[in-house]
Amino acid sequence: MSNWLRLVVGLIAIGLPTAAAINLPGRVTDETGAGVAQARIAFRLADQAYSAVSDPTGAFSLSLPGPGRYSARVERDGYFPLKDYAVEVTPDTQEIHLGLNHEREVFESVKVSASPSAIDVDQTSSERKLTGLEILDMPYSPSRDLRQALPLLPGVIKDSAGGLHFDGGAERQTQYLLDGFNISDPLSGKLNARVSVEAVRSIDWVSGRYSPEFGKGSSGALQIHTDMGDNPWRYSATNFLPGLDTRGGLHLGTWAPRFNVSGPVIRDRAWFSEHLDLGYSQPVVPDLPQGKNRTETFQGSNLMRGQLDLTPSNILFTDFLVNFDYAPGTGLSAVDPLATTVVQRSRTWFFSAKHQVYFKRGMLLEAGYAEDRNYFGVQPQGTQFYQIMPFSRGGNYYVDSAQRSRRRQILANLFLPSFELAGRHQLKMGIDVDRLDYWQDFRRTGIDVFNVDTSLVRQTVFGGSGLLSRPGLEVSWYAVDEWKLKPNLVVEAGVREDWDELIRRPAVSPRVSFAWAPHGSKDTKISAGYAVLRDATRLDLFARPHDQYAINTYFSPDGSVASGPLSSVFQISNPHLRPSLYQNWTLGLERRLAWNIGFSATYLRKRGRDGLAYTATPLDGVYNLTNSRREVYDAVEIVARQHFGEQYEWIASYTRSHATSNAVVDMTVDQPLQVLYNSGPLSWDAPNRFVSWAYLPTKWQNWAVAYSMEARTGLPYSVVNDVGQIVGPVHSERLPFFFALNLH
Repeated sequence: MSNWLRLVVGLIAIGLPTAAAINLPGRVTDETGAGVAQARIAFRLADQAYSAVSDPTGAFSLSLPGPGRYSARVERDGYFPLKDYAVEVTPDTQEIHLGLNHEREVFESVKVSASPSAIDVDQTSSERKLTGLEILDMPYSPSRDLRQALPLLPGVIKDSAGGLHFDGGAERQTQYLLDGFNISDPLSGKLNARVSVEAVRSIDWVSGRYSPEFGKGSSGALQIHTDMGDNPWRYSATNFLPGLDTRGGLHLGTWAPRFNVSGPVIRDRAWFSEHLDLGYSQPVVPDLPQGKNRTETFQGSNLMRGQLDLTPSNILFTDFLVNFDYAPGTGLSAVDPLATTVVQRSRTWFFSAKHQVYFKRGMLLEAGYAEDRNYFGVQPQGTQFYQIMPFSRGGNYYVDSAQRSRRRQILANLFLPSFELAGRHQLKMGIDVDRLDYWQDFRRTGIDVFNVDTSLVRQTVFGGSGLLSRPGLEVSWYAVDEWKLKPNLVVEAGVREDWDELIRRPAVSPRVSFAWAPHGSKDTKISAGYAVLRDATRLDLFARPHDQYAINTYFSPDGSVASGPLSSVFQISNPHLRPSLYQNWTLGLERRLAWNIGFSATYLRKRGRDGLAYTATPLDGVYNLTNSRREVYDAVEIVARQHFGEQYEWIASYTRSHATSNAVVDMTVDQPLQVLYNSGPLSWDAPNRFVSWAYLPTKWQNWAVAYSMEARTGLPYSVVNDVGQIVGPVHSERLPFFFALNLH
């Protein structure tokens, strides 16, 4: 072809119309029209793929080369993927809507493969997750208790008293959220509320480095997302037949019925879900005499949730949770006879309402109100002094108490439209205001401590009034920017400020993290971050000086008074206390290996200072609230995980860690131990821990096998002499190696 001919052809080609690039907006929603955040969207045409991630409103935007018939794929953990969905894109296409179904909802009637966890470079935080299916499929004891499922998460350990600990912290150092609202106990900060396992869609735990949206917990935030009904009616009944027990004679053993129903109130517009969980049991202690070796417990939980779509962009959510417990023989054991037990009662009432409004260009405003009321009461069997002997207990328990606490919470979050400035920015900001109230009535008798020859060595009585009330106010705000500099590099930076009327000092918490996929890799992600974290100020610490105080008298072997009476008094003499400060440095690597095996390695370095603790003034028995608490936690965590088949999976994790503090034992008026050296490993410190669980197929189509396993170093404990004094450093000894295996 001559040069003239090439020129003519080129001019003709320039004059022909070409396919113009299209910027296609869209939104990902679930079955009820609510937006799905962090969904991974990929459109494919020929051999080219074009991807995006949905924002907090579910909105996304794709830059496509032009019109055509694309193959779409949408994935999000906890949802069944939308695969090979044909989308016809024309120059007139204004917006596209893509729907995802929750795994738990669809699996009931449709055989479909779940989506494996993919490496998401837009996720900068360190997050662990349990889906509703995993909570139901995996064996743990008791299987209907959601708290017992949480140690399936790497980094969560249960101590010998049943307390849960996240990344080396105390249970109160984690913030617990139910559908976005704080459900931590207003007084203790623990997770005391119960939710039926059938009600849970997923549990997400973020720790180490995480968004400033979450605060009031140096060990992270645990988010419990619950079930919502949709257009199909669903119902189930589980364990509705009671069990029989032959220990101590034939009797009703354990009965734990659960009932669930969900469906539409107004089809395509309003839905509800209802989950009732009841429990009755008669624990038997074989070593006690017949007729005095058995007690009983009653408990129940009911969660009702509703959603009303006022318009497609205007949605109202409500939650109503009720818990109750009645246990008339709490504390019965081989060394604690029936006379030493207590009648224990508790009630929880929680209500929340949240209103979400979606605006144009991916803007979302949500505002909500929640109220949480709790009652806890303990009543002993009599008024005798409580007797502590080396190998048994006697008399009656010494505390007759009633406690009430309440939290009223207002929150608002604003997701601004994303914009371009040296990359794409997504801004989010919000406020949180909590009003707390606490009331108690404690009436204590006394404690007698005996040595091995049954002689009295110490007697404790109590003075003052145990009747008190204490209010609290907490105000927080945050702002965070998710900055996507490049498709393979995301930086999240933000700040949070917390203030409460107990300390009356602002606590600023800056945080920054990044995620990077080297060379645009879809199989590898490196992430790291630095975060300043704060704990919620505990109401009970500031109520302690107004409670009763202990008066101790020590006796010689001949019965004469050796020393005392000596008072143990709690006071707050420093009016300028500081909020706690925790600094976290984290580094993580994620890699997708062959056969769809996901591998991750995480390092966490946490240092805490200025924690609040009561420390004793030498010789005078006065405990002052100070900023003396220090904590150290280091951990390396390795996890391997694989999804395959319809819903089969396995996971194995190993954690090497240590957790220490200089205020191991929390000194209270009810703390019977004398502590001279209060530094050492925390009671949940386990330097080596291996956790694995799986849901695996068998050669029979309708059968599967599941297991959960934990192997770890034994937990530490202290040695106590006959006068109740800890010998040597606290937690100087360890229990034997621990191993547990559950199968079903």
